Amino acid sequence: MAKKQRPPRTPMPEQDPKVRARNFDEVPLGYTPEMAQREASRCLKCKKPACRKGCPVEVFIPDFIAEIEAGNFQRAVDILKKKNSLPAVCGRVCPQENQCEAYCIVGKKSEPVAIGRLERFAADWERAQGDVKIPEIPPKTGKRVAVVGSGPAGLTVAGDLVLKGHDVTVFEALHKPGGVLVYGIPEFRLPKAIVQAEVDYLKKLGVKVVTNFVVGKMRTVEELIQEDGFDAVFVGAGAGLPKFMGIPGENLNGVYSANEYLTRSNLMKAYRFPEYDTPIVRAKRVAILGGGNVAMDAARTALRLGAERSIIVYRRGRDEMPARAEEIHHAEEEGVEFQLLTNPVRVIGDDNGWVRALECIRMELGEPDESGRRRPVPVEGSEFELDVDAVVVAIGNAPNPLIPSTTPAIQTSRWGTIQADEATGATTMVGVYAGGDVVTGAATVILAMGAGRKAADAIHDYLTKGG
Repeated sequence: MAKKQRPPRTPMPEQDPKVRARNFDEVPLGYTPEMAQREASRCLKCKKPACRKGCPVEVFIPDFIAEIEAGNFQRAVDILKKKNSLPAVCGRVCPQENQCEAYCIVGKKSEPVAIGRLERFAADWERAQGDVKIPEIPPKTGKRVAVVGSGPAGLTVAGDLVLKGHDVTVFEALHKPGGVLVYGIPEFRLPKAIVQAEVDYLKKLGVKVVTNFVVGKMRTVEELIQEDGFDAVFVGAGAGLPKFMGIPGENLNGVYSANEYLTRSNLMKAYRFPEYDTPIVRAKRVAILGGGNVAMDAARTALRLGAERSIIVYRRGRDEMPARAEEIHHAEEEGVEFQLLTNPVRVIGDDNGWVRALECIRMELGEPDESGRRRPVPVEGSEFELDVDAVVVAIGNAPNPLIPSTTPAIQTSRWGTIQADEATGATTMVGVYAGGDVVTGAATVILAMGAGRKAADAIHDYLTKGG
């Protein structure tokens, strides 16, 4: 008898590419309950679930999927939240194809179970009920913890520690909590209302959130402990210091770091002009330098801000691009152009100091470098000009040096990242822990959350057992 064929992966409805390329509404529309149950039925319910190995916070994946299949959606949410305090966020922006879904047994002979989409469905379902459940809060321990930064690492630490009975205050430098989730990721990939709902949930748990508070300027880490009475500090300040190419012309009008370009659009709502009068160049032809997820976000944002051409300029080939395959696919569908094996040489300005063009050189791939990727080598005499009137540099970020520079007891690496124990997040200063991008450099939301979870456990031990 022939073996029963496992049904194909359930597709998620999306906005039409031609329509969505000109609006900021979310691209994937989410599963209906019937779609979610159909997809959940593909899970094998493995006794030794390999998928959990790929999840940095070790979500009980088969358990929550089984509840979805049975139609017990609230139970699915309850299981998810035992390990993940930001399921609606992770379900949208985590690279599941390289994490949980990469280990899915179904994926060995077919497409893996859509774990991320099911996670998103469960979280969205609960929010749609308008009655988010609050777990029982244990008695207060009397210990106070300051969390610096309200990105995924900071929010995870805050949620975990308040559920252990500690008094937690989150300090955010910007006027909105969420860190990179609100300033870096566009509305069409992660609606800000989702992030706000997650922050509101933490506030209901008892977490205090203080915005417009720059630790390192208004108070140092030492002052938080020695003068303000905090018993421990977690630094999750992210990596918000942009890198530039160092090529001529980067100081011209119309050249942005991706950080600034996306912050103006996302956090400062430049796309909602004239309701918000945040200035941003409405260029017709935009070059985006880089091949990661941030570059894809910037390229797709440029289209939505009115660009006729949005061009990714990347010095390696398609196979070497660090962006998620799904993000590249979405960008291509929307009309983003790709100039691969191309490296910028200089930005050319007009008589008024504005960007007029980008001079580039063709590249070819040589032997692998220290990153394991083939090294791009210039092709002599292949220089050419791209006719553009704006350039967005999206080649990476480093941590802001403000906190280490005002707290010398916290040691950093030669890349400017904070040195912290991988298992606990402990820094070189007693009572101070760190995690997320400020330790690893720019990485993923779920890795930052995993680091936050480890640090929260270590901080709890430090506060209750003395380390």
